[in-house]
Amino acid sequence: MKSSAVIEVIKKPPIAVIYLNRPEVLNALSDELIRSLADALEDIDRDDAIGATVIAGKGRAFAAGADIKGMVEATEEEMAKSDRLALWMRLWKAKKPVIAAVHGFVLGGGCEMVMGFDIIIASEDAEFGQPEILIGVMPGAGGTQRLTRAIGKHRAMELVLTGRRFSARQAYEWGLINRVVPREILFSEAQTLAVEIAKRPRVAVMRAKEAIKKAGDSSTEELTFERQLFYTLFSTEDQKEGMRAFLEKREPRFKGK
Repeated sequence: MKSSAVIEVIKKPPIAVIYLNRPEVLNALSDELIRSLADALEDIDRDDAIGATVIAGKGRAFAAGADIKGMVEATEEEMAKSDRLALWMRLWKAKKPVIAAVHGFVLGGGCEMVMGFDIIIASEDAEFGQPEILIGVMPGAGGTQRLTRAIGKHRAMELVLTGRRFSARQAYEWGLINRVVPREILFSEAQTLAVEIAKRPRVAVMRAKEAIKKAGDSSTEELTFERQLFYTLFSTEDQKEGMRAFLEKREPRFKGK
C-alpha cells in the first residue's frame, strides 16, 4: 500500500506507521481520507511482515473532526444513500492491533475514530470531545455508543449534550485512553508498544483482539441506530444553520427545528 495525497504509510517491520496528512485543515476526515486509511489497514492485514500499526496525525492536530464542507448542504436522503457508516466500519475491522498516537485536537469524528481502535496513547496537549451538537447534529460514527461504554452514561450524556471538550488527563482518569505522555515522546512510546506487540505470537494476538472487541465494543446494530438518528438531523434547519455558522466562523442562531 502506497501513500496517498491524504495519508502517508511507512512500513518498517515488524510495524507500520500511518500518518493522517491533511495538516492544512487539521486532518479533517474526508471520505477520501477514511477510504485511504481503510485501504492501508487492509493492506497491512495481508502483509505477513507487519504485526501492529501506529496511526498519528501530521501538523497541529490528530484530527479536528469530519470535513464539514462536504456535509453542510446535504439532505437526509443523500446522507443515508452515501452509507458512510460502511466506510468507517472498514477501519475497525482491522485484524492486527492498531495504536492511536494522538496530539492536539481529537474532536468529533477524530475522537470517534480512535475510540474504535485498540490502544490510545495521548500527549499532554491532546484535547478530546464530541462537539457535533454545537453545529446542529450529533455524533454519527460511534460517539454516543463507545464513549458511553468507556466513561459511563451520565458523563457521556453531559459531554455529548454540551459539546464540551476534555483534556488528555481527564480522558485517562475516566478510562478512555491508555496513557498520557509528554508530546516529545508520544511517537516513540507508541512505536515501542507496537514493536512489543508485534513480537508476540501473531495469530494469538489477533484472536485475543477479536475476543476483547466482542466483550467491549458496540455492535453493528447499535452503530446503525446511531447513524440513522444522525441522518435525520440533515432534514432540520438547525443543522444547516449550525454548519454554515461553523464555516463562516460565527455563532449559530438555532431555532429548534
